[in-house]
Amino acid sequence: MVLPEYYVTLAIQVGIYAIAALGLNITMGKAGQVNLGQAAFMGIGAMASAILTLRLGLPFWLALPASGLLAGLAGTLLGLVSVRLRHDFLAITTIGFNFIVVYVFLYYEVFGGSYGIIGIPRPTIAGLELKSLYYAILVYAILALLMAIARFFDKTWGGIAFKLVREDEEAAMSLGVDVRKFKIIAFALGAAYGGIAGSLIAHFKTVIVYSDFEFVYSIMILSMSIIGGLDSIPGALVGASIVILLPEIFRPLTEYRYIMYTSIIAVMLLYMPSGILGSGSPVTKLYRKLVQK
Repeated sequence: MVLPEYYVTLAIQVGIYAIAALGLNITMGKAGQVNLGQAAFMGIGAMASAILTLRLGLPFWLALPASGLLAGLAGTLLGLVSVRLRHDFLAITTIGFNFIVVYVFLYYEVFGGSYGIIGIPRPTIAGLELKSLYYAILVYAILALLMAIARFFDKTWGGIAFKLVREDEEAAMSLGVDVRKFKIIAFALGAAYGGIAGSLIAHFKTVIVYSDFEFVYSIMILSMSIIGGLDSIPGALVGASIVILLPEIFRPLTEYRYIMYTSIIAVMLLYMPSGILGSGSPVTKLYRKLVQK
């Protein structure tokens, strides 16, 4: 029974990080706002959910949305900063934000310091503890819901405004789009998705430490988004699957996984900048041709 459990664990990790990557796709792919600190929002959601359930006694089902809201609030604050910055300066700011959040987790005892927070409870339904396969079902149900929300939003005026902001801010303003507002919304939504992913990983691992949300994990999430396609909603799941499963397939290269991530990003940007399922990718073009036939 060890082998099936191993596969379930991998599936859960893929689903959780797909949610985080989906949030990054909203911020970067849909609205064109650089965010290299998505792991920090996961950390905020994870720590919030752990504290709310373990120390304040709230049920998981309340802590989960609350964690998303708190992370979304942090994203809103970062979004307020982003309206004054562009490109390289914004990228550096989000990197710095990630380091600051990790520093706070490490040096403030409320977050467990270097020992982290242990004994985080698993969610329950009617007294049944959700773990293993049941937890996987929960994760993918939430992923499906969040993908549906993202797809719905993409078809609304807000989604159209995101695309206008991404393509040309001055043109967007000339069409009456409040660029400042939609930049903030993009950060808030992307961060909220990251916070939900953080809550799920906290209650899956039951132990979280500051190092779980260091900058390298932001790079890992970024690589998932780029591989799957930054502007693609299902691309987040494809990218997460590849990035999580590749190190398992090539286990002897695990120590070099960070080099692997950056190498994959470089190769994808050079030869397939739209990602596997991005709007301009060969796979998407082939699919559209088949559908038209």
